Amino acid sequence: MHPPEAATEAADTTEALQATQPLQAERHGQGAAAPGPQAAAPPLACRVSIVIKALNEEQRIVAAVQSALAAVQAVGGEVVLADSCSTDRTVALASGYPIRIVQLADAAERCCGIGPQLGYQHSRGEFVYILDGDMQMLPGFLPAALEFMRTHPEAAGVGGRVVEMNTSSLEYLARVERGTAHMQAGEVDRLDMGGLYRRAAVEQAGYFSDRNLHSYEEFDLAVRLRARGWTLHRMAIDAVRHHGHDAPPYQLLMRRWRSRYICGLGEVLRAARGQPHLRLVLTGVRELRIYVAVLLWWLVLLGWLLAPLPWAARLAAFGLTAAAPVALMAWRKRSLEKAVFSVVSWCFNAAGLVRGLLAPQRPARGAVGSVRIR
Repeated sequence: MHPPEAATEAADTTEALQATQPLQAERHGQGAAAPGPQAAAPPLACRVSIVIKALNEEQRIVAAVQSALAAVQAVGGEVVLADSCSTDRTVALASGYPIRIVQLADAAERCCGIGPQLGYQHSRGEFVYILDGDMQMLPGFLPAALEFMRTHPEAAGVGGRVVEMNTSSLEYLARVERGTAHMQAGEVDRLDMGGLYRRAAVEQAGYFSDRNLHSYEEFDLAVRLRARGWTLHRMAIDAVRHHGHDAPPYQLLMRRWRSRYICGLGEVLRAARGQPHLRLVLTGVRELRIYVAVLLWWLVLLGWLLAPLPWAARLAAFGLTAAAPVALMAWRKRSLEKAVFSVVSWCFNAAGLVRGLLAPQRPARGAVGSVRIR
């Protein structure tokens, strides 16, 4: 690791380089001669790049940027804001800090996978940390993570504990209920909610995140890395604070359908066809079995309606089959309301799985069209 004096010199050098660049916005990754994923990055390397991906995060972006700058000051590095065409003051507020700011050239491309890739192609760190715009880096994590990566050359990435600030949000409660093992300390199969990645490993995996994905981008990166023999780990140290968003349950489902967030698993499956990591995708997502079961359930329901039986018998069989999963979940959750929501959520996600499988995809290795704001 660099001593504090070296970190200060690196920061001074970065600012000097930025001062020599044109102040107007520049477009990248467009036209017939579009560069590769790394073409837009500055020529000089640094120790750590913290990429902040953001969309309309004016309430949290200042805290995110300040925490990232403080974190890289201890180890030497840079901060890159990858903005997905925010319509609020996110970019304006972030512009008051010595960071690199890049923005999607086409707002229609917004999705969970394109933001990290946008920031990655404009970064230059030997190690890259992806930070959401509603998170703050915590002191002490980066030095410990870099030391872990030094002593574990087989590790592609390492994360830490995520300190949830909104413990009443639906997302948080759902994660607690699932008891996800990959959020515990030790070797894990993915680094949800962010982690520090080794650029050399990411380059072997082809790209940082798939620009087509509307969710599951961390899982997709993880399976591509693990299929090439790399490992992922989580340390028992606080890494970030997270201010999760919340919404009424059914409103959240509708929002995810409109934004296509719900299509992510199908998109991951489609991208994995014929790839070495397909087996890891099929075995690594527990909810995939649930959604496939829902699709089979729909076929059974359709079969009852088409069966050569009297209509009374068809409707009776249809009603009993439709009510069975609700009754089972009501028994398990001891709540009819929660049971109904679970089944409705499964149906939305099963439909999203099919929608994602059928969605057209752009080449994941292609450069993301971008505007360099600063």
